[in-house]
Amino acid sequence: MTFLNYDFMKLALLAILIISPLFGMLGTMIVSKKMAFFSDALGHSALTGIAVGLIFGVKNTTLSMMVFAVVFALLLNAIARRVAASNDTIISVFSSTSLAIGLVILSRGGNFSKYSAMLVGDVLSITKTEIIYLGVMFGLTLVFWILCSNQLQAISLNKTLARSKNIPIRFYEDAFAVLVALVVMVSIKWVGILIINAMLILPAAAACNLSANLREYHFFAILYALFSGVAGLIVSYYTDVATGPTIVIIAAAIYLGTFLYGKRYQ
Repeated sequence: MTFLNYDFMKLALLAILIISPLFGMLGTMIVSKKMAFFSDALGHSALTGIAVGLIFGVKNTTLSMMVFAVVFALLLNAIARRVAASNDTIISVFSSTSLAIGLVILSRGGNFSKYSAMLVGDVLSITKTEIIYLGVMFGLTLVFWILCSNQLQAISLNKTLARSKNIPIRFYEDAFAVLVALVVMVSIKWVGILIINAMLILPAAAACNLSANLREYHFFAILYALFSGVAGLIVSYYTDVATGPTIVIIAAAIYLGTFLYGKRYQ
């Protein structure tokens, strides 16, 4: 009996086929713009988003996470432009503070166990309606990527040159930050707070080890993300372990292999 005999595994596979290339596309720009800390901070902010939603009586946790993440992302960008300290320092301060606030609120009365599943995620619990939400987010990301990828690449390579070409840097930076925030929050329930950043970064980092140009970079990032996602789902099913961490382990193995290969032959 194969794993595709079960409806929940079919839905999980479909979710992986949507989430993986989504992460592959975004991951390339996150790595190019050195935003690994930024995406990690967004993942941690999910708990704070839930907590803020509870305070204001919002029952839809995904909605409260998305709204808070968008505000959080824009706030990080705004402060990073005005403060002399390094971006990593600013993001670390905000990330740790936000996470602490979320944990304090959610752990009140010993109720944090209700949200602990968010830490590692559970793609096997995804529903058909949630698959539709992921599909919509994939479509929006694809349109954004087609329209804005060249401008974002120019900004990541040389802001001064991008400014001379009349590219509105703040607009594209904020738009990309909002997109990353939305994708992270829509996916985090099934991917997990602790590992979502690894799934964003590892495929793109592996692609960077071997790519000779931008086309190869994007292609390999999506390919590695898809392979890691599908292989992780299959391996986790037959070994009866958590899917998300299994995907990350496979992605990490691919990164190590490409790193060693690139170091030896390029």
